[in-house]
Amino acid sequence: MNRKNADVVAEPSPSRDHVRIFDTTLRDGEQAPGFSMSLSQKLHMAHALAELGVDVIEAGFPRVSDDDFAAVHRIAREVHGSVICGLARAQAGDIDTCARALEPAAAWRIHVFLATSPLHREHKLNMSRDQVIDTGTAAVRRARSLCEDVEFSAEDALRTEPEFLIEVLSAMIQAGATTVNVPDTVGYTTPAEIHALFTRLKREVRGIDKVILSAHCHDDLGLGVANSLAAVAAGARQVECAIAGIGERAGNAALEEVVMALRTREDHFKVRTRIRTPLLLPTARLLADVTGATIPRNKAIVGDNAFAHESGIHQHGVLRHRETYEIMRPEDAGVKRSQIVLGKHSGRHALRDRLQSLGYEVDEAQMDDLFARFKTLADKKKEVFDSDLDALVLGQDPATLGPWRLVQMHVTSHLHGRVSAAVRLGHDDGRIVGKTETSLGDGPVHAMLRVIERATGVDLNIVDFQIRSLSYGADAQGRALLRVNHAGREFVGRGVSIDIVEAAAMAALEVVNRIERTRQGQALSLVANHV
Repeated sequence: MNRKNADVVAEPSPSRDHVRIFDTTLRDGEQAPGFSMSLSQKLHMAHALAELGVDVIEAGFPRVSDDDFAAVHRIAREVHGSVICGLARAQAGDIDTCARALEPAAAWRIHVFLATSPLHREHKLNMSRDQVIDTGTAAVRRARSLCEDVEFSAEDALRTEPEFLIEVLSAMIQAGATTVNVPDTVGYTTPAEIHALFTRLKREVRGIDKVILSAHCHDDLGLGVANSLAAVAAGARQVECAIAGIGERAGNAALEEVVMALRTREDHFKVRTRIRTPLLLPTARLLADVTGATIPRNKAIVGDNAFAHESGIHQHGVLRHRETYEIMRPEDAGVKRSQIVLGKHSGRHALRDRLQSLGYEVDEAQMDDLFARFKTLADKKKEVFDSDLDALVLGQDPATLGPWRLVQMHVTSHLHGRVSAAVRLGHDDGRIVGKTETSLGDGPVHAMLRVIERATGVDLNIVDFQIRSLSYGADAQGRALLRVNHAGREFVGRGVSIDIVEAAAMAALEVVNRIERTRQGQALSLVANHV
């Protein structure tokens, strides 16, 4: 097997202002409970990571299973734009297998790891210090004979004696490692400790200026991102992280948090990444879709609440000047816009702004009445939606706002993917419309949305659809959220039911009703008569 030539390495000499993003979503992330992926799912994620601009994609651990080997080999062959990396223990068999899996890649890296801490040396490896160094250098030399780009990781480095860690890393650089990684494998350290250690490593490790110094921080104490940033401040020029912070136990440093921290505080860190940040949210959502793991609402950068505001004080500030309560532009993280959530904490400024966006102009007296009724409704609901505001303006009960309403629905799923959906819809003009839709392989929700389109005559150009459980257990309520583009405008519908198909139908009807009222100009014409 021939070694890849020198263009395998993204940048042969370290750059002072470029921090490489080493993504381990498909290796450390995927091996965590609840995040397993099939080969096709891994390939889909790998393409997304390359498009995101990740410098190094750790595609897997080829020696661990035939499936992992196949996934790494396929990614190496088909994914371009990033260095493709495979993990190997400091053993000849692992290294050779890793090289075979990676060989199709245009740019690839062998990542060799060996534990160095006293706990691991005694209880896992049963090795002396000298044996650890001998084993590690032999492994790095073997990897380097197969590949120009070799990374060495000192597992549990943060609990390793600093003098010994310096000796290990110096030996690995001499053996041919081009990147040396210092993992906080168990999430034990603090920002001050890791900053001091990396400062010392930069000063005392022989040959460190000729290679890339890397940090890999776990989040067991919730410090993974903070520790990674402290390492960067002390000279690390690669950060190992994962989308949404997935990984062993409490996970890894979250890629999106590290990247946006470096971007937002470039004045402090004075470094950059090559990540295309507007793709952060789509990539996180793809991971959630692939693994079935919901992104927490309060998750930094990519959570639903990251750029959402309900407090009246915050809403007023953001509406006057975004930077009062937002340190990043939502668009830079892939979020379309800041979200003003109307609820019991919202104030007059937020309500007026939303009414104006819906086409309603009200004077102060009208606003006093609307705001009082809005507060009464908000005390009963967690969130007040646009359709609720329509009802308030029109003097109607939000639950009865039409013109379309669901009278009856029926969905049947058959073997081999055939689905039938039927609805009966009532209209304010007295019509009762019934339609049936049969489709192959699209699922009951899709069939229900199509039959509602046929029954109402409104095309639903869906740009986003989400289902979320509002509680726990088999009888938990599900909330459907549907975003639709129509005539250059975005409409949002929501529905809640213990039946997710019914919730989706209710969300679709809310959108259809808003489109029909807008199309007829009903809302604007009735403002003068009813407000």
